[in-house]
Amino acid sequence: MQMRDKNGQVIYEGGEERYFDDLDLRDAAMEGLTLQGASFCDTNLAGASLRGADFYWAVFFRANLANADLEGARLQGADLKQANLTNANLRNANLGRDNLGGSTQLQGTNLAGAVLDGASLEDAEL
Repeated sequence: MQMRDKNGQVIYEGGEERYFDDLDLRDAAMEGLTLQGASFCDTNLAGASLRGADFYWAVFFRANLANADLEGARLQGADLKQANLTNANLRNANLGRDNLGGSTQLQGTNLAGAVLDGASLEDAEL
C-alpha cells in the first residue's frame, strides 16, 4: 500500500497490513479508502483528507487528527480515545453504534472547534 500527501508526495509505502501506529501521515490524501479495523495509535494525521473513508472498528488512540477532513467517514465502533480532533471536519460522519451494538469510544478526545453538523453520535461514549 502506498499513501500520498495532498501534493502527491509518497509519505508511506508498505504491504497490505493494517498497522499504521506511530507514523507521520500529516496531510495524507486517503479519501474513500477502506481501512476497517486499522490501527493508527499515536499517528500524526493532522490536516489529512479522510473524506468518505471507511474506518469501521479502527483504532485512533492518541492520534493527532487536528484539522483533518473526516466528512462522511464511517467510524462506527472506532476507538478515538484521547485523540486530538481539534478543528476537524466531522460533518455527516458516522460515529454511531457498530453492527454488534458497540459504541464509538471518544473518552478524553479533544473536539474543540470540530464541525459536527449532521454527524451521527448515537450512543457514542464521551
